[in-house]
Amino acid sequence: MATTSKPAADVSGRPGLLGRKVGMTQIFDAESGVVVPVTVIEAGPCPVTCVRTPDRDGYAAVQIGFADKPRRLASRSVRGQVAALDGRRAKRRVEAGVAALPKAGCEPQRFVRELRGVYAGAEVGQVLTVDVFEGVQFVDVTGTTKGRGTAGVMKRHGFKGQRASHGVKKVHRHQGGTGQNTSPGRVFKGKRMAGRYGNERSTMRNVKLVRVDKDNNLLLIRGAVPGPVGSYVTVMRTNKLRRVAAAGAPASKKKGAK
Repeated sequence: MATTSKPAADVSGRPGLLGRKVGMTQIFDAESGVVVPVTVIEAGPCPVTCVRTPDRDGYAAVQIGFADKPRRLASRSVRGQVAALDGRRAKRRVEAGVAALPKAGCEPQRFVRELRGVYAGAEVGQVLTVDVFEGVQFVDVTGTTKGRGTAGVMKRHGFKGQRASHGVKKVHRHQGGTGQNTSPGRVFKGKRMAGRYGNERSTMRNVKLVRVDKDNNLLLIRGAVPGPVGSYVTVMRTNKLRRVAAAGAPASKKKGAK
């Protein structure tokens, strides 16, 4: 008898915002005076355009947007996601007694993403700011890495290339041999070769949130984040927690130690 798997319960959503990478700079730690390299991210304000519920959509999430788009550049379907549009289909749904979903009433957004989880108190039309990161120390930053096109093995994988000696003629940056012996007599899948480099989704986990500038809607994150200057990123409170040994726990012993 076939059994149906029950979907996992939705967990509480992590505070998050959408933003744009402004660039990198450095600041001084007030306590130690050490220079700290940081990435400046313009985060929010992000209007809530939709709230997903398990009863209607099968999962829980909140949909937010960033950066207003002129209405003349947005298609009708995109405008209909944030504002009520009069049309024949809408009139037929009203006549049939179907309740229309609430609209945010904001401008169309350039960058729209969904944050999975249950967000208590989230309402359509609500505007999220950097205040959601109050008390947050570490975050996860997701972006798209710089696209470098088709690159060779030295740039893509860090190969050292061929020798710069006599007998090596015009192949100093080549990969070298990739063939196998008679057995298996083929090249294994996944072998590192030249190809497209970059333009991939990347997440920096558990990076420190150094400062929150509420007046200018800026986040200062320690270190670098993926993507070029001006690219869109998603910033969320990290769910990668560091495990700390309990007080009185025995220290690990080296192999062979008594």
